[in-house]
Amino acid sequence: MTDSTTQTGYAPVNGLEMYYEVHGSGRPLVLLHGNLSTIGVDFGGIIPSLARSRQVIAVEQQAHGHTADIDRPLSIQRWTDDTAALLRHLGVEQADVFGYSSGSAVAFQLALDHPQLVGRLVLASFSYRLDGLHPGMMDNIGDLQPEHLAGTPFEQDYARVAPNKGDWPKLIEKIKQMDADLPEWTAEDVRGLSSPTMLIIGDSDIVQPEHTVELFRLLGGGVIGDLAGLPRSRLAVLPGTTHVTLVQKADWLASMVGDFLDAEAG
Repeated sequence: MTDSTTQTGYAPVNGLEMYYEVHGSGRPLVLLHGNLSTIGVDFGGIIPSLARSRQVIAVEQQAHGHTADIDRPLSIQRWTDDTAALLRHLGVEQADVFGYSSGSAVAFQLALDHPQLVGRLVLASFSYRLDGLHPGMMDNIGDLQPEHLAGTPFEQDYARVAPNKGDWPKLIEKIKQMDADLPEWTAEDVRGLSSPTMLIIGDSDIVQPEHTVELFRLLGGGVIGDLAGLPRSRLAVLPGTTHVTLVQKADWLASMVGDFLDAEAG
């Protein structure tokens, strides 16, 4: 995925040496991956298209990918704080943000905590309440073991790029602890979001479609656009798409996300 035009580096933030990649040039777009994943697994297919017309900044959170773990629990709030610190380190005053899975929670929290930093917001597979997930989705997370992920792209890419490859079981344990105490937000938090927002789910995602439609309405969507005008928010449901395969639909995502990011402010 990296080539001669890609810049890579490590930013000293909050006790971490946080890995990042910069592709292309133009308005900054930050990509935030999901749990147990890497830049390559979640965004490798879409970065080339997005980087044709903008500066794509992809990061890897604590204990993920190239970023080594430190003696600190994982949480959405810590990842949010780390991401904000990294952008300050890079001198980015404002960026659009695209978060997928747990990365969408980080993106949402970043927009709440640092509204001046976030321009347009793309939230893929985001639920603002845990009951927005399909019933039973979180019931067996505590039973996850390394052997359950043997041979998956998550394990394979970790083994390829992680500085301490033996930490894979430790990462899984930390993710289980993190998932046991996930944040939830209120409808008022959603309504108070200042960033124009695009919501994306697969039609067979971990998030219930009804929940995403609820989010869309809280963001001003669900109107008769021909009469009321198009809202600042957008909704995309990808057909024949699961949670894991959503980020594999690179052509669809690049087209829809690119059009949203390039839209005139309304």
